[in-house]
Amino acid sequence: MSATRGATPTIVLVGHGMVGQRFLEALAARGLTATHRVVVLCEEPRPAYDRVALTSYFSGKTPEELSMTDMEFINDHGIELYVGDPAETVDRDAKKVTAKSGQVFEYDTLVLATGSYPFVPPVPGKDAEGCFVYRTIEDLLAIEEYARTKATTGAVVGGGLLGLEAAGALKGLGLTSHIVEFAPRLMPVQVDEGGGAALLRTIEEMGLTVHTGVGTQEIVVGEDGAVIGMKLSDGSELATDLVVFSAGVRPRDQLARDCGLTVGERGGITVDEQCRTVSDPHVFAIGECALASDGRVYGLVAPGYEQAETAAATIAEDETEQLTFTGADLSTKLKLLGVDVASFGDAHGTTEDCLDVVYSDSRAGLYKKLVIGRDGTLLGGILVGDAEAYGTLKAFTGSVPPVSPESLVLPAGAGESVQLGPTALPDDAIICSCNNVRKGTIRAAVTDHQCTTVPEVKKCTKAGTTCGSCVKVLGQLVTAELEASGVEVDKGLCGCFSQTREELYEIVLALRINTYQDLLDRYGRAEARGGDGCEICKPAVASIIASLAPTIGASGYVLDGEQAALQDSNDHFLANLQKNGSYSVVPRIPGGEITPEGLIVIGEIARDFGLYTKITGGQRIDMFGARVEQLPLIWARLVDAGFESGHAYGKALRTVKSCVGQTWCRYGVQDSVRMAIDLELRYRGLRSPHKLKSAVSGCARECAEAQSKDFGVIATSNGWNLYVGGNGGATPRHADLLAQDLSDAELVRLIDRFLMFYIRTADRLERTSTWLERIPGGLDHVRDVVVEDSLGICEELESLMADHVANYADEWATTINNPDKLARFVSFVNAPDTPDPVVGFVPERDQIKPDLPLLSIGMRPSEDLLEGSAQR
Repeated sequence: MSATRGATPTIVLVGHGMVGQRFLEALAARGLTATHRVVVLCEEPRPAYDRVALTSYFSGKTPEELSMTDMEFINDHGIELYVGDPAETVDRDAKKVTAKSGQVFEYDTLVLATGSYPFVPPVPGKDAEGCFVYRTIEDLLAIEEYARTKATTGAVVGGGLLGLEAAGALKGLGLTSHIVEFAPRLMPVQVDEGGGAALLRTIEEMGLTVHTGVGTQEIVVGEDGAVIGMKLSDGSELATDLVVFSAGVRPRDQLARDCGLTVGERGGITVDEQCRTVSDPHVFAIGECALASDGRVYGLVAPGYEQAETAAATIAEDETEQLTFTGADLSTKLKLLGVDVASFGDAHGTTEDCLDVVYSDSRAGLYKKLVIGRDGTLLGGILVGDAEAYGTLKAFTGSVPPVSPESLVLPAGAGESVQLGPTALPDDAIICSCNNVRKGTIRAAVTDHQCTTVPEVKKCTKAGTTCGSCVKVLGQLVTAELEASGVEVDKGLCGCFSQTREELYEIVLALRINTYQDLLDRYGRAEARGGDGCEICKPAVASIIASLAPTIGASGYVLDGEQAALQDSNDHFLANLQKNGSYSVVPRIPGGEITPEGLIVIGEIARDFGLYTKITGGQRIDMFGARVEQLPLIWARLVDAGFESGHAYGKALRTVKSCVGQTWCRYGVQDSVRMAIDLELRYRGLRSPHKLKSAVSGCARECAEAQSKDFGVIATSNGWNLYVGGNGGATPRHADLLAQDLSDAELVRLIDRFLMFYIRTADRLERTSTWLERIPGGLDHVRDVVVEDSLGICEELESLMADHVANYADEWATTINNPDKLARFVSFVNAPDTPDPVVGFVPERDQIKPDLPLLSIGMRPSEDLLEGSAQR
């Protein structure tokens, strides 16, 4: 089969990785997809995905979430994408590419983005069963399967970036993990001896064994052909049943060699400053397969993106945009096994007469080095353990910072430490090195393009859309620019309070303020004091007071006194209001476990009151169609049968879902049902800024979908892994791994801390997923606070949770025993025995559904009955 050139010029792209996808976007941005036929030959069985974040697969991200390919973009631009069909030969004379499938594509322009391949040392046994490389999603899937079924110990050959990530992945899979690095230190390219020592200490404290200064001489293979060990160059042997080779990469240039293109002595397709091959003006090479005009092959994504833009601009032949690629910044900021590692500029101090300024704290695993020129110019640096200042320091590279170098490496609070903000940077400072976005471009997005939020700036400039390390700086720049433009950035909760919700929480806790009116009169805006407040702050403050009730001496019962008037509509009747004015009844079923007797009670109540019943995704049974006056009658029977409120109506814990765990399931490794029940009973009734959902899975198969919850728990053979910040709603987000291999007590303690820290610092109506992405420092900061107790508040957080647990009382049990509270459950104040006639139903599938035509008519009782009445 042959696809021939026609009147429309054809661009064939060989390879569809991150750089290839960026090239397609660059073509589209210049209008070339409208004037050219674009064909993409992709070797892998899936289109472009985020290889930088590859290891996040082991933290819960799915291959689909790693994808960088918007198929709508592909289709809208008419791009022909052939997945799993790599190019096999190139005929440059005929300008034809033959794919593995046999299809032949003629081209006017050929772009090679074939990337690189993992280097595997030529040692005996390297091809044995149990040997893997760490490069693609398919590699990770194979490692995961082998680790779970055939391995207990794993060894990684290579102590660079991917090697450390691979070792962390093996440890996360439950394997005893080793790292073998030929160089005398870990990450020899990025860090020096001091940085390597700090990194080594931290990684060994995590339980990984590191072997530096030794090479792999042989992979020892058993009689069954599988790996059983390694022989090292120092004569020692290492018992292992899984080996991952991560000893660097080499340019994939074989296709270019076969068609006669010039390649470098050590590999790489030789290109000029426009990324055009020196052998053929119709062929370009970009990314890790290209040997740039400065004689280097770049293995980072940022230079690859620059090459993609350069090639697209050259193909477009736009005289107003003459881009060239002559080299790139190799600065990197990484998170390896939870450890910050960054290097920038002349990190190893190769410049003549340069000086080093070093701060080292081996106990804390901190190492910071700045390389300074004789004239005070910042030339480069290395940061291990704390890379918070990376963005600012990198941007100052090549200039003289406005403060002394010593003050820049000292930690906050030590000596004359100085924290320079991004506003001190010049406009030409690069903020996002991945996409080459300068500070001036970000400022212009705010001032010229009216962007007012970080997401808007990211969309406008592409800054922060690749590795994400600059997002915090983006936020600071956006706020600063808005304020500099005279736009008042009011961070207050509402028109009644100038404080944020977090600040109001601290005021209530510190001063033991237990009423809304007292808080408003003392700390509200001047014009709001003495008033009634608004619909924003009343439920927000009510939630704060409810979550702190036992500690501050307030009533935890939301219908008590002033609290009753502050609640959202659902809380007024302790039930969810439905579209026709009826309510739903949702009893708590901890962990989804229920007895036959409990099922019978629910069935009888649903039958007797004519309710619609449905099993929910949270493993509960919802009953719909209750009239407001029926709620106390229904709940009296439920409470008598031992049920409690499921808090489906409140901003509180909803459910802790579970699978059946090791009790019944042959794959289960822990008792997930017991844990789910324990957690649900512990956190029931906990009021928070938004609803809370949880789940416990009994094994890594994840049947309870714990990684889509606000806090999720997954069993391991060594205990429990805790994930936080998930969301399965309108904006899905996989939860992040907070801690792993926890005992029961450790798990509960960390959840206590996490929930109370979230309640303490989240904004109004902010889910944990949004909060985790917004809070400065993100997951790393939350981990520092709740795991490492960096703020020294964990004891207080645990105490607050203990107060909640000790003082919990079921709201419906309290209500049905209080005649005064029962009086509110009527449709009409002056006609308490009259049901709302608009609430009607019609049959459907042997149950009921709302009678919406009746609702639209607005049918009401006779005028004489309703005269002077007020509907609640």
